Amino acid sequence: MQKPKKGLLIILSGPSGVGKGVVCKALMERNPNLKLSVSATTRSKRPGEIDGVSYFFKTDEEFKRMIVNDEFLEYTSVYGSNYYGTPRAYVEEELAAGHDIILEIDVHGANQVKKCCPFAIAVFLAPPSMSALKSRLIGRGTEEPEVVERRFGEALYELRQAEKYDYIVVNDVLDKAVTAVEHIISAEHMRVFRRLDFVEDLEGGSKKQ
Repeated sequence: MQKPKKGLLIILSGPSGVGKGVVCKALMERNPNLKLSVSATTRSKRPGEIDGVSYFFKTDEEFKRMIVNDEFLEYTSVYGSNYYGTPRAYVEEELAAGHDIILEIDVHGANQVKKCCPFAIAVFLAPPSMSALKSRLIGRGTEEPEVVERRFGEALYELRQAEKYDYIVVNDVLDKAVTAVEHIISAEHMRVFRRLDFVEDLEGGSKKQ
């Protein structure tokens, strides 16, 4: 059996309400080789969630031990309560198996991942306009007005971090946004440093002629 090529590590970030989850779901439906990274968390399991599929559920002690042992690509504490993080071993195993892995994380997590994984491909998902973003936040109808305003304020900060990313994709029309990310992934697979094995195979074949 041919040894699988190492997959791509793709970061997808963007402000709350921009549609990261919808884009990720569509990407995975259309691309069987693309997998969403499973995060670890210390929050309680909710009805219907499966350990190792929805999240890797950890106790505070287990999570903190993983931090000490440098077992996360990135991690954060949400509102000083529950921890969330991307387990290094899971991502490395999937990449080694040849799968492309997408991390749906915020700008802080993206900075952490880029420091330890400089070849990670960072894509910033942007709204078509700030007014459209605010309309989406309000339209969700799941948060109080003050929470919407806080998230909108955070979005302005996140947009200023976009210059640290490799690509910006505007999520105006879903299909166009998903196609744009697919094109990025396809192009990255053809980067020269990722295709040197192909060149070596050609050179080896020429010697047999």
